[in-house]
Parts: sequence; structure tokens; C-alpha cells
Amino acid sequence: MNTLRPIVATLAGIGLLAGTATPAAAQFRNELRHNTAYCRAGAGPAVNITVSGVKSGGGTLRVQLYRGIRADWLESGRWVNRIELPARAGTMQVCMPVPVAGTYAIAIRHDINNNGKTDLTTDGGGMSNNPSINIFNLGRPSYTRTAFPVAAGEVKAITITMKYM
Repeated sequence: MNTLRPIVATLAGIGLLAGTATPAAAQFRNELRHNTAYCRAGAGPAVNITVSGVKSGGGTLRVQLYRGIRADWLESGRWVNRIELPARAGTMQVCMPVPVAGTYAIAIRHDINNNGKTDLTTDGGGMSNNPSINIFNLGRPSYTRTAFPVAAGEVKAITITMKYM
């Protein structure tokens, strides 16, 4: 009888062995502190985001990374990483690490009054690739319009322009 088999199975199940899959629960809802070190040359994969058009200082800028697939894009709780930071008027830089090379999309919300809710008349938002938002898509463009590739080791530079009502 192999006494190591139960130990190996346990370690693999919690993702502690090299080359094993990460448990499904760990793939989503990772709240991170902002750290520009992830966007240094060779430190990727990461996304270096220039956020332009931030209406005012104050409130919170919430930046969320999604896998660039239909099943995850803008679905509740299906974001991979989230960074929240104090908003500053004008242009901001945000460095978002990504877990592995792949296709991703970014959504940003500026909670101006810091109430934790989306206030359509005051809060702003933006998405990767700056898709047009109109009455027909109700601010929810297709994942195909917002997705972008990130290669292994790459620090992908993108610009997102904030939009307000």
C-alpha cells in the first residue's frame, strides 16, 4: 500500500504541488493592494492602465480584471482581481497583475460619493478598448469588444477613458 498517495492527493487538491491546478474558489475575487512593481519590465504578466478623464478627486476608483470570456465578463463575483484606490481628478496609472497569460478585460467604476453603490447619475465608468455605450447595450458591451490578450511576461499598456452621465 502506498502511504504517500493520500498526502500527494491532499497537497494537489489544495494547489501546493508545482504544476497543479489552483482550486476553483481561488480563481476569482482576489482583492489586491495597488503595487506598481508588477508593471516593471519583465515582471508581467500585468496590465499597465492609464485611466484618463477622472472627473473629480474623492471617492474610490475600483478596477476589476475579468477573464475575457462570455461566462465571466461583468458577472457578479466573476472578477479575477480587484484594486481599489482613492480617485484623483485627471489621469491615473493603475497596475493590474494577471495570473497567467491569456485573454482579459477590465472594468472601472468611480464611486464618487464612496457609498459602495452604483449611482448612475454621478458615478463614472470605463472599460478596456473603450467601447461605445448606448441605450441598446445599457452599458454592458459584449466581452468581444472589451477583451485583449496578455502574453507571458508581458506588461500590456492600455488606456481607458472614463465616462460620466
